[in-house]
Amino acid sequence: MGGSAVLVHLESNRIFELNATGARIWSLLEQGVRRDEIYARLQQEFQVSSDDVAATVDDLLASLEREHLIGT
Repeated sequence: MGGSAVLVHLESNRIFELNATGARIWSLLEQGVRRDEIYARLQQEFQVSSDDVAATVDDLLASLEREHLIGT
């Protein structure tokens, strides 16, 4: 899907679409990569500032936690 991903929460039947960055974060989470390593990898891959990476990752993780798609 052009770098995006779709998550289906089976308990609520809700569907969530992730853009390319969100899909990459999800992929790293599936691999068991820790938050600080996700920051480092995304900063290198997308060549953006550490503040931008932290804000993006933290926002997505907060949303995924709120929707019970990941644990805290």
